[in-house]
Amino acid sequence: MLRRTFIAVTAAAAFAAPAFADDHSKDIVDTAVGAGSFTTLVAAVQAAGLVDTLKGDGPFTVFAPTDDAFAALPEGTVETLLMPENKDKLVSILTYHVVPGKVMSGDLSDGMMAATVQGAEVKIGTMSGVTVQGANVTAADIEASNGVIHVIDSVILPPES
Repeated sequence: MLRRTFIAVTAAAAFAAPAFADDHSKDIVDTAVGAGSFTTLVAAVQAAGLVDTLKGDGPFTVFAPTDDAFAALPEGTVETLLMPENKDKLVSILTYHVVPGKVMSGDLSDGMMAATVQGAEVKIGTMSGVTVQGANVTAADIEASNGVIHVIDSVILPPES
């Protein structure tokens, strides 16, 4: 089963690679901007002061929530998080979506734990599609010059301290 899943993921990545081939020279931020479905994430990264970090050498693995994922949060949540007085909380949430290093889908295994830049760990699932802390990965292995993006369908929140 795992071998079949790996082969399917590898085949999917091989067919998807040409679509992103031109974007390998773009960093994670520019790749997200170019995709067009991460405007809220990009605005949050800007408000948190993390643009230069995510344009840095890396490598980084970013579990990137789409605009629809942010829209699914309770009304007013995004606006509140973008306020300057909530910058620390916003940084904590965003860095919970980032893992140091370049982790490709073929590197994942069911039940594995990955340490985030925020400090807490996220749990990876691979049994019924790939999940990260319960969020579904809807597109994987989008390579950038300084890492990789995996698109997720919900915003994941770090454990309360």
